[in-house]
Amino acid sequence: MTVIVPPLRLSYSPPMERLDGGSAVPERLRGGIVALGNFDGFHEGHQAVVGRAVERARAAGRPALVATFDPHPVRFFKPELPPFRLTSLDQRQRLFGAAGADAMLVFHFDAALASVTAEDFVTERLIGLIGAAGVATGEDFTFGHKRGGNMAVLKRLGGEHGLSVDAVAPVMADGEPVSSSRIREALEAGDPESAARLLTRPFAIEGVVEHGDNRGRELGYPTANIALGPYLRPRFGIYAVRGRLSDGRVLDGAANLGIRPSFDPPLELLEPHFFDFDGDLYGQRIEVELISFLRPERKFDRMDALAAQMEADCTEARKRLAA
Repeated sequence: MTVIVPPLRLSYSPPMERLDGGSAVPERLRGGIVALGNFDGFHEGHQAVVGRAVERARAAGRPALVATFDPHPVRFFKPELPPFRLTSLDQRQRLFGAAGADAMLVFHFDAALASVTAEDFVTERLIGLIGAAGVATGEDFTFGHKRGGNMAVLKRLGGEHGLSVDAVAPVMADGEPVSSSRIREALEAGDPESAARLLTRPFAIEGVVEHGDNRGRELGYPTANIALGPYLRPRFGIYAVRGRLSDGRVLDGAANLGIRPSFDPPLELLEPHFFDFDGDLYGQRIEVELISFLRPERKFDRMDALAAQMEADCTEARKRLAA
């Protein structure tokens, strides 16, 4: 079963509970069915896992919970890696809620959790702290110290402790499993359309609008500057974008994503300019969807040439967004 998540309208009051995976869950949420995985990106394959957990929970009259890990285990074991996140915890919380989950459990991945054996993770965390009656996860999911747990281990432990286990097969697209790696590759290649097909929605960067140097405003194209933080760096360049504001408004625009080669010092920023918008977004949290890649970044020695190119970019972005 594949659950297609509809486009979300931002709501910054939590749509559902966020719980610490290292503490006991409230009594009303015990006995639930838990979707277990990293779920970074919450792509079509992840949606199938959560959809199975929600389906099982609703059929049995039980709570549906989604357990995720933060930081990503790969970040713990390889801290030197460049940023690779596809979603923040806040984004995942909204997406899980839209998919029908009652609560999100966040396992803080640190040295203590990395040392927990597969058996202890099942008996102490899933059964003891969470009180899970069942688990749904991907067929290739591994867990526990040195990845000592896999689906065969999970099913054996589930049988011993009365925990139902659902193994969800990968969702296929173009003959290959949908995966976060495929989505990252598409974004790094400047192909947000392919990433959106795998995600079932556009890739989006969320952040608080920061004060900048007002270069865009001086050129007649004010921008809302957002730091990229732990997000994956898509191909640097100019994009057609959509912004979602905290009050629910949706704005079309064009954005520079990159280091702003025409200005010093170079700063990694997402700088959307929203068409026909004249308002103050400083300090507001917004979400910016990358819809289509227009061109790579380039350096301009004259500001009038840059302004002319920005006008052309906005014209092209309007065409892409209208299509």
